[in-house]
Amino acid sequence: MNPPERHSREGSAKPIGVFDSGIGGLTVVRSLIRELPHENIVYFGDTARVPYGPKSPQVVREYAQQDTEVLLKHDVKIIVVACNTVSAVALDVVQKTARIPVVGVIIPGAEAAVQTTKKKRVGVVGTLGTIRSNAYANAIRQIDSSVHTFGQACPLFVPLAEEGWTDHKATELIAKEYLFPLTLEKIDTLVLGCTHYPLLKDVISKVLQNNVALVDSGEATALAVKRLLTDTSLLNTSKLKPNLQFYVSDIPHKFTEVGEWFLGQKLGKVNRVSGFSA
Repeated sequence: MNPPERHSREGSAKPIGVFDSGIGGLTVVRSLIRELPHENIVYFGDTARVPYGPKSPQVVREYAQQDTEVLLKHDVKIIVVACNTVSAVALDVVQKTARIPVVGVIIPGAEAAVQTTKKKRVGVVGTLGTIRSNAYANAIRQIDSSVHTFGQACPLFVPLAEEGWTDHKATELIAKEYLFPLTLEKIDTLVLGCTHYPLLKDVISKVLQNNVALVDSGEATALAVKRLLTDTSLLNTSKLKPNLQFYVSDIPHKFTEVGEWFLGQKLGKVNRVSGFSA
């Protein structure tokens, strides 16, 4: 997170910029709307090149710069990186490109995990890229070196969430397979280190027999953004209905249906940004 600076009242009405590799970041937007109901928001999902998780760090860094540039064209006051993979391997690229406050999902999620765990044994589930980066483990270690962290990549969770298979027997079986190694580590807290995963909270809790506290990094990030906007006098004081704008690099089949489910409300018009190809 960039250091806070004081800003004029004029900048407070500028939108919050949010980007993700696809539509998973809409769960973060959902949390932002809940915590900051008066804020204007511009969202960009790079749906033409999703997923970022299996891609090399170099490619992710290139994509992150391009995603940031899309949001800067909308004169945003802060950028929220609603992608765990980008937050893990390319947050510095976003900060250097943006030159405005930037908040990723890793540090807020790590802080929430440290505050939640009682046994100091934390599991992290995420994409291959996020888990291989050890970003959560490193962040948690910097906050409290006595906390033990155990990572588990769960790549099939993303397509299951997008298919809406949140209460499907196949999802439960896959969750049992993924989560079994973490149960052996006697974790008491699990970080949902991918913005798709909050949609699978119920099945994850069921598999873990409700014995493990779940940390939604998106919810933690929304609270971090609220604190930052408050500290820098950038909260939007207008009581007018906020303007929510949604942009994607491709509009795939069922995008609106799935996107509205992720967001928890109607999307309205979705605009395509050209110049992005897989």
